[in-house]
Amino acid sequence: MQKRIVPPNVEVQGQSIIAVVGGLQLLKNKALRLLAENGIQTLEPLGWYPLRDALAAIHSIHEKIGPSTLRAVGRQVPEHIRFSPEVRTLEQALRALDAAYQQNHRGQVGGNIGGYRLESVSARSARLVCDNPYPCDFDQGILEALCERFRPKDSVWMRVEHGAHGCRQQSGFACTYHVTW
Repeated sequence: MQKRIVPPNVEVQGQSIIAVVGGLQLLKNKALRLLAENGIQTLEPLGWYPLRDALAAIHSIHEKIGPSTLRAVGRQVPEHIRFSPEVRTLEQALRALDAAYQQNHRGQVGGNIGGYRLESVSARSARLVCDNPYPCDFDQGILEALCERFRPKDSVWMRVEHGAHGCRQQSGFACTYHVTW
């Protein structure tokens, strides 16, 4: 898996890392051990931790436990995102995702650690570009959970698909996801 270079001053808030542990509830001790092996000994929800360490732990989860587990971990992240009361629809949630990402990361002076960009929306679909340093499976889990949380009442099914062009796991700069409902 291709790992993105992250400036050493970039940090992630503890509540985001706690989502990783929450996603591994059945493997909680293993998750905590992987975090400790990668420099995160204790977790405080409002503490700040080097993003490099958090990403190293996430990549360890991918390598040692598997992509399906990493996707399940990503599905826990939206549980820790506090959206404003105005966010009521899936489109609004997809638009607000980047702001939530930026609020939970700091130290980007002189560097860009990417984010989430909603490129297009139609009546029943959206295209979202993710150019952050997190693995594809992690982002896919986040998007699937957002779809469930903000599912339109008249939607029978929802799908999140990784686009065919460009992939961070294959040395690309970004991944594109197609969301349909």
